[in-house]
Amino acid sequence: MNEISTENSCAIVVTYDPNITALLKLLGQLNRETNFIVIDNGSPNIETLVESITVYDRCEELIRLPENEGLAKGLNRGIKWAKENGCEFILLFDQDSSLCDLFVSRMISAYEEANQYSEKGIAAVGPRIINPQSMRQTPFKLFNRIMLRSDRNFRGTKTHYIADFLITSGSLIVAKHLVEIGEMKESYFIDNVDLEWCFRAKSLGFDLIGTDDAVLYHAIGERSTHPLVKAGIVAQHNPSRTYYSSRNRTHLYGVSYSPIGWKLRDMIRFTIKAAWLLVSSGDRRQYWQNIRSGIRDAKTLS
Repeated sequence: MNEISTENSCAIVVTYDPNITALLKLLGQLNRETNFIVIDNGSPNIETLVESITVYDRCEELIRLPENEGLAKGLNRGIKWAKENGCEFILLFDQDSSLCDLFVSRMISAYEEANQYSEKGIAAVGPRIINPQSMRQTPFKLFNRIMLRSDRNFRGTKTHYIADFLITSGSLIVAKHLVEIGEMKESYFIDNVDLEWCFRAKSLGFDLIGTDDAVLYHAIGERSTHPLVKAGIVAQHNPSRTYYSSRNRTHLYGVSYSPIGWKLRDMIRFTIKAAWLLVSSGDRRQYWQNIRSGIRDAKTLS
């Protein structure tokens, strides 16, 4: 790989009540390559972590929000800072992800290689995601195809893939395209924020790509002893998160720019997952209340 400049990049890490060991590992990895800021969403213990976070040379700022205002708003605060400081590439991270060596350089290189084959431009690049619990790779999904639904090569490339969706953590967003695409949907608060933004970008003609040139170790959902969760087949969240995921995906079913293939598949997936939670979980009553409330409240979203 040719030497790639990371001077025009910055990373945004949004935290809430973080595991300090995992967070500092991520910040140390970023510190070797790029400037970064941390947006804390009202963590009760943040005062005890300030010195540990700001000690890094390339930590530009720690923005402390007085309360949990949601992942989307935290990301938008960071994106605003990045644009005001002239960053061309903005990398987004959850607090518990871990990076391969030269992650930022590899991501920028992937963008520059693939962008020459894009007609309108690449809005975002995502790394290959590996679940550290199972070491299972997450495919780059295509929603509007019956066959070749994942890991289909982007034209002219061998290690980059067409994607209809990239998860937030580890993604590289190209700042200039935010003028047309817009920022994260703050009314979604936490779940499906990345899904909605990706659908919006694709509907406007931009490309999204995934790459094998960079790897992010990241577990989606919470740890569990259930074999389906440990294998990475099903993601498990607490009941309060189920409210947001139910509400936001129901809202996305009615949005014109959501792919019809995703809508059909996700309705089936949502039904199966809800049934699984209601049958297998000891918190089934709370799950049911939050799923029902989420579906009902979807109409309140703008």
